[in-house]
Amino acid sequence: MKTIYFDNNATTQVDPAVLEAMLPFLTEMYGNPSSMHTFGGKVGRYVTEARAQVAAAIGAAPEEIIFTSCGSESDNTAIRSALQAQPDRRHIITTRVEHPAVLSLAQHLEKNGVEVSLLGVDAKGRMDLDELRAAIRKDTAIISIMTANNETGTIFPIAEAGAIAHEHGVPFHTDAVQAVGKVALDMKTMPVDYLALSGHKLHAPKGVGALYVRRGTAYRPFLRGGHQERGRRAGTENVASIVALGKACELATAAMHEENTQVRALRDRLESGLLAAIPDAVVNGDTANRLPNTSNIAFKYVEGEAILLMLDQHGVCASSGSACTSGSLEPSHVLRAMGVPFTFAHGSIRFSLSRFNTMEDVEYVVRELPPIIRRLREISPFRGEMTGKPACTC
Repeated sequence: MKTIYFDNNATTQVDPAVLEAMLPFLTEMYGNPSSMHTFGGKVGRYVTEARAQVAAAIGAAPEEIIFTSCGSESDNTAIRSALQAQPDRRHIITTRVEHPAVLSLAQHLEKNGVEVSLLGVDAKGRMDLDELRAAIRKDTAIISIMTANNETGTIFPIAEAGAIAHEHGVPFHTDAVQAVGKVALDMKTMPVDYLALSGHKLHAPKGVGALYVRRGTAYRPFLRGGHQERGRRAGTENVASIVALGKACELATAAMHEENTQVRALRDRLESGLLAAIPDAVVNGDTANRLPNTSNIAFKYVEGEAILLMLDQHGVCASSGSACTSGSLEPSHVLRAMGVPFTFAHGSIRFSLSRFNTMEDVEYVVRELPPIIRRLREISPFRGEMTGKPACTC
């Protein structure tokens, strides 16, 4: 059975060109880039090239890029760094819909004496800039707001939020893991001090990411040890994956128009086809301002886990939210923050596409999902509410 992969916000396939770029560093070019000899030094030049490629993808300078293991490490490093660099400031601001990489850290810090203000969102997942202004205090160490939500695709007003932070002398961090390569980002003009990105969200392998730190921003290393990354992140460089990340960023930048035209068209056809064929289905999030590849659709009266299991039997991969919170029977924290009704929130499915998907993939799901929803509604405990007849008790 062919796999239809619509879970690209969880992870992406490695682009064949990215794999080709990284293979030499897993075979003959295995030297340590920090070594003094020519064999290692030659490898180091490719790390330098990758740093420039990552920087170019977000309009940064190469020296502002620190390679990490993932987006979560980058997020943790930025927030902890801001707190350590300003020991008299023990307050942070973030939103209720952040990725667990930020929210879980905030909860941990709160147990250790840091005060946390969580900003709400409206029914479409949009933040209120006035609420942000009101939350800032003299002891605010950092404001962390994601560029785009990983579950709904809703894009946040990062430029405006960063400007507000800077008006009050507060560093600004954004988790841009889902946004890099899909929306234009330019650190030369955007008031962002720290930005996190991850390779496996843009067709590089898992286990590599990067943290942008604006030149002149206070910084304290999260990992200490060797002198790698100019003393900013210890640990022998993961050269093969770093090279892969650089190549993936270069390819993603070149394919951004495709993401916003062809991939968007696939997403829109998937949505329109499903909404036309399935009653009591709605799109969660801000449909006017979201990532071009993401569709979060709520199917009333059914369980998301049951939908995913039946889709899986048809070879379709999707998700009910963040892969970092899968396995929980609770509705998504993002949808709860948006006030999505219980009967819709439990039946919400995230479809996230990539440039490797086709219209054939989309039409397959448009054809196969409606009968799945009909069958699940026939056995739903909410059947009585739907039809006025008692639910099946068999």
